[in-house]
Amino acid sequence: MDHFAIRDGELHAEDVPLSRIAEDVGTPVYVYSRATFERHARVFRAGLDGLEKPPHLAFAVKANPNLAVLRLLANEGYGADVVSGGELARALLAGMPAEDIVFSGVGKTGAELVQGLDAGIGQFNIESGEEGRELAAIAASRGQVARCALRVNPDVDAGTHDKISTGKADNKFGVPIGHAPELFAELSALPGIELRGLAVHIGSQLSDLTPLETAFGKLGEMLVRLRSEGHSITHMDLGGGIGVPYRPGERTPSPAEYGAMVARVTKGWGVTLMFEPGRVIAGNAGVLLTRVIRVKRGLNNPFVIVDAAMNDLARPALYGAYHGFTAVRPTGERMTANIVGPICETGDTFATDRETDALVSGDLAIFRTAGAYGATMASSYNSRGFVAEVMVDGSDYAVVADRILPGSIADAERVPDFLT
Repeated sequence: MDHFAIRDGELHAEDVPLSRIAEDVGTPVYVYSRATFERHARVFRAGLDGLEKPPHLAFAVKANPNLAVLRLLANEGYGADVVSGGELARALLAGMPAEDIVFSGVGKTGAELVQGLDAGIGQFNIESGEEGRELAAIAASRGQVARCALRVNPDVDAGTHDKISTGKADNKFGVPIGHAPELFAELSALPGIELRGLAVHIGSQLSDLTPLETAFGKLGEMLVRLRSEGHSITHMDLGGGIGVPYRPGERTPSPAEYGAMVARVTKGWGVTLMFEPGRVIAGNAGVLLTRVIRVKRGLNNPFVIVDAAMNDLARPALYGAYHGFTAVRPTGERMTANIVGPICETGDTFATDRETDALVSGDLAIFRTAGAYGATMASSYNSRGFVAEVMVDGSDYAVVADRILPGSIADAERVPDFLT
């Protein structure tokens, strides 16, 4: 459920007509619904009510790192799952407590490890023996102990897009699960590290719980083995990955269904379970509002050319991803068209042969389910600048990220003296 609906013939975000935002802020612009974010955060938490112990919830910052979004989720009791020093800094700036921050990611630099230690974060998810040894040496040299989990790769196919699969043997993430006992023993013996558990994350946008259940089952078997070898295991990080519906009629597991599976699989583990939801919280909480530049005649279908482009919403170009596309003021008339942006790339295509609301030059439309992996993946390709972001709260709204114009980007560049 989201809070974007037609009212009096016009699409609203909560109680704000989208045409008002377009007039005041311009297009393209991301529009987020506070009520939707809060509802999704609470529904996900409620889905885990059946666990043996209260879970630790950390929002996957990469899904939407906007400071307003992070503050909202901090107010809902969420910590942060970060994968870079920049995300760590954002989480702290948004008011997320350091002890509730989990630092994941396969390529943490030495400087980022120091940054996490300086901040006093709650957990590092170690992705290799090399990383674990480096972190141990840094922490010990500073007289600190880093709380850690060892991320394992369970060799489970998540059944999602290859570019967002992270749990197969040939993916770069984690250590092979067969190597985990030996490496866990080695790292546990090092000064500077408190290795307190295991972590797993097999991919994003999962529409079936079976791969997750398989991965968690393997993790449970490893838990039993490690305890039998004398290790203390107090935390198990189960990652994120639950999908959201993008297409009409598409169904994905609910948080309640997910929570029931987790409770069944983890019964008797006796640990604090950790979760890093991202898309399931943010996906349906945002739309990308755009304006039609013109409708161009095509050989087969007309081209609806909008002012949003692949630099604003990259998922269709990267993954062939589907986003619902609807008029802000639908007339009831329909058309079949190709929805494209103005960038000089054929890849700047949002949809082909798509039946949609009839549109003409100047009309407003939205790409739905754009609250996750939307603005966060934006670029300035074709020197277009960065899209603005707005958050709606009932009948009010605020700009939560200014539009960064091409001139501001150029101000950071220099022509060296030897070219003058």
